[in-house]
Amino acid sequence: MLLELDDKAHSSAINSLIQRAARAGSGWAPAALSDDEVAEALAFAKAAERVGHAAPADVDEHLRRASGAFLRKDYAPAHRIFGVLLRPIGDGEIDLGQHEMVDEVLGADTTACAAQYVVSTYVLSPLPERAAAVHAAIAEVQGLGHFWEPIRELERVAVEPLPGLKEFLPAWRALIAQKPAGDRGRDWDTDEDRWLREVVQRLDGSDGLAKIARTTKRADDLRAWCNSLVDAGEWKAALPAFEEAAGLVADTDRARGELLDGAALAVQHLGRKDLSPWLERAWRAGQSMRRLRRWLGSAGSKATLRKRASEALLACPKQAARQRAFLHVLQGEIEPAAKLLAAAPGLGWSNGEHPGHLLFPLFTRLLGGEKQATSPRMELMGHRGMELEELEAMTADENEPRLAAPEVDQLLELAGIATLPNPETRSAVVAAMRKAAESRLAGVTEQKRRRHYGHAAELVGACVSCAPSTDTARWVAALRAEHKRFPALRAELDRALGAP
Repeated sequence: MLLELDDKAHSSAINSLIQRAARAGSGWAPAALSDDEVAEALAFAKAAERVGHAAPADVDEHLRRASGAFLRKDYAPAHRIFGVLLRPIGDGEIDLGQHEMVDEVLGADTTACAAQYVVSTYVLSPLPERAAAVHAAIAEVQGLGHFWEPIRELERVAVEPLPGLKEFLPAWRALIAQKPAGDRGRDWDTDEDRWLREVVQRLDGSDGLAKIARTTKRADDLRAWCNSLVDAGEWKAALPAFEEAAGLVADTDRARGELLDGAALAVQHLGRKDLSPWLERAWRAGQSMRRLRRWLGSAGSKATLRKRASEALLACPKQAARQRAFLHVLQGEIEPAAKLLAAAPGLGWSNGEHPGHLLFPLFTRLLGGEKQATSPRMELMGHRGMELEELEAMTADENEPRLAAPEVDQLLELAGIATLPNPETRSAVVAAMRKAAESRLAGVTEQKRRRHYGHAAELVGACVSCAPSTDTARWVAALRAEHKRFPALRAELDRALGAP
């Protein structure tokens, strides 16, 4: 099987097998490096840095030798070879011929090599100087390694337990605590922020993280404190922590909403009966379509659902057109929702609050009733323009605890929305869909958004399929005439309309 792999995959598999064998306690270890091999590697690195380039195969060979020395616990030669190669490669002083990433051309695992270099530095440094030496080593190879949580990363590659770790951790904390001396009121994380949280959690647990979070009131620090309780399974403590954090956070509404999501998750996990009020609090703190669906979905009846939709509409900001349109539809107010679609801009469909991705598939179904199946393209349309939290939920670990978020169709069924009530409403919906399609066509052609021509044509196709008539045919003919100077768009229209 190894012979069937490409060069990159083959190298990765071999590296993994060697590292597993060295750690398995079998007594096997890579061959020791001779002094001549070490000298050869040092001379090679010096020459490569002088001329500014090197052959990837030669670099691979020397990195593998250094990694082999590391795996047999010969830290000094490993440290010397890694030290002369990794920094200039990471800084771009030695060109390997890659277009973007070093990993494109090297078979050696540069991430592992960088971590092995830092572990070698750790082992070789006297305890009083170890923290500063490790910090400097990380800075040297950070362009190649992943040091989001450096202690965990060092333990991941270490062949043996890190010596003197108990004594190292307080020194590491003291060093890192001095680094973020700037404004702690900023809302973004630095390396030192993450590193400090990691070591504080090791030394002081969740209580230590709570102290940091209460001091800084930063969203990332507050999340780390609360999530540490969740990870430990301490749900009773997590609930008040999330609630306190939501009150402290000096960040955006989104962060406050996320923290109240955590509180609601704790309520759900504890089996309490007051989940719905927590879901409402989360939505009101950070209004989003997903939080709205959670709260509305906890309604047990049509009457309760419609009452909540009415209350939510009063609190929903005007710019949240997608949510407002959905709330109107749930109350049976189809024409106000149609007006939001007609007024929506032709560009900006990727915005999570654009109503088009919600209403076009929804109106398509309502216009066709149960007899008309939604096309695959219209089903796909419903997944475009999602908010970030919706996309994150799609890629989250299935085993992670999560809050249920009923789909749009489930809420429509509970609300009893299955068809359009009368011909006047039907006409208003068709007119709104046509207006939205016209705006989309105008937007993508005026701004030369050629890659969106297909989407604009799909909207026209949806209008035709929902309301086939002589009037619709005249409308399509007028659109074709108006955009006759755009052959690529005309081709997309032919495809969407099924033209021969």
